[in-house]
Order: sequence, then structure tokens, then C-alpha cells
Amino acid sequence: MSPRAYDYLQGGTAHFAADREAVDRIMAESGGIDKARKRVRASRRFQVRAVRYLAGQAGVRQFIDLGTGIPNDNNVHTVAQQTAPDCRVVSVDNDPVVLAYAHQLQASTPGGAAAYIDGDLRDTEDILSRAAATLDLTQPVALIFVGVLLHFRDDQDPWAIVRRYVDAVPSGSYLVIEHTGRESDDTSKYDKVVKDIGLNTGFTLIPRSREEVARFFEGLELVEPGLVFIEDWRPDQAPDDYEIPLHGAVGRKP
Repeated sequence: MSPRAYDYLQGGTAHFAADREAVDRIMAESGGIDKARKRVRASRRFQVRAVRYLAGQAGVRQFIDLGTGIPNDNNVHTVAQQTAPDCRVVSVDNDPVVLAYAHQLQASTPGGAAAYIDGDLRDTEDILSRAAATLDLTQPVALIFVGVLLHFRDDQDPWAIVRRYVDAVPSGSYLVIEHTGRESDDTSKYDKVVKDIGLNTGFTLIPRSREEVARFFEGLELVEPGLVFIEDWRPDQAPDDYEIPLHGAVGRKP
């Protein structure tokens, strides 16, 4: 979905009436707008918990948020610097609406740093080269892929995209992934939703099984509790009921 659609589902204001109408129409036929909002909120809560863990207990001070979306008060760079003010964060997206809000993603605490890259995350070499102006890529980095990998088809090999980033960062770095899931090889439950979103927004949406999501973490050490439904990853409140599963994990590069 577009960043404007996500913004609407999160209760933001950086979207248009046409975005609301398209989302309402799609979601009315696929479980309802309330459950869609619960999924988006659950995804963001997982991201917040993961970033707080990394900037806190894990001691990470560098982050690359790939597919950052329209900023709000709990995006990666805000949460990281609230947890540890000396964090340095690079946000990446290639949407013109996100670019219009880039100044918010560049606001930083005095002891840290924040930058925005307008670029395609598939161009790993370019993104990392530009990120190096803000980060020391010889030191551990947390790579954040939340709500973005489902927009890549299998033939675009999102596993290879993630692997290029993981291979480029040093030992002690982390990978955070949240991904819309499916419970079995029977995709009929999601086919109509996927088709409607594609027709109405032009965006690809590919739910993946737990095993397919686990492939992103090959060679990494999973932080407890491992790859789980995101509401079960170090929860701080009771889970919402949103039906379609969301898988999530944090992995450390040995």
C-alpha cells in the first residue's frame, strides 16, 4: 500500500480523500477497516519494541530504516533517540509524499544524527554509500524492514535484497523484519485482498509463510522469542484481533 494509505490507517493527516475512499472500499470487502487499522498499529508497536530493545538492552547506536514511510511520533529515528540520544539514524524511502516530510526525519537530538535518503532500497550499493555520510558502517548497524518486503514479488528476490544489506554490515549488526503472513499454502483467504489492493493502488502485496519469512534470517542468531506473530514478540499489552497473521523477528549477525 502507498505511504498515504498507511498514514490513513494509522490515523494521520498526510493523505487525501481518494486514499480514504480506496482503503475503505478495499477493506470493507476484506475484513473491515477496523481490523486493517489494528494490523497497522500492531506492526508499528512491534517496530517500537524492537527499536527500544536494540537502542537499549542491545546497545545499538546506528540504524537504517528501509521503507520508512510518512513520519509520525513513533518512527524509528524518534524512538531510537528517545531511548539513547546519541543514536544515528538514516531513513530511506522513494515516495514523493515521504520526501515532502523529510525534514521531520532529519530532526535530531544534539548528540545524535538523523538523515533521509530519497532512493530505491533495492539499490543497496547506492543506499549504503549515501548512508556512510551519517553512519560508520564498520560498526554495528540495525537494519529495519517493517511493512516493506511484502511489496516485492518472489521473482524480485527480496531475500537477496536483504542478504546484500546483511552482508555489507559488520558482526554484531541486527536485522528487524515484520512481514504479512499466511497460515498455510492455501492462499485463497488472501487472494481477493491482494488482488483488490493491487488493482486499486498499484502496489504489490505478497503474504508469505513463516518458513518463507525465516529465510530472511538464515545465518543470523534470532533474539528471543525468535520468529513469532508480532504480538508475541516481547509484548507490552494484550494482542488485538486482526485475523491475518503478521510475522516478526530480530536477528543478530554473528
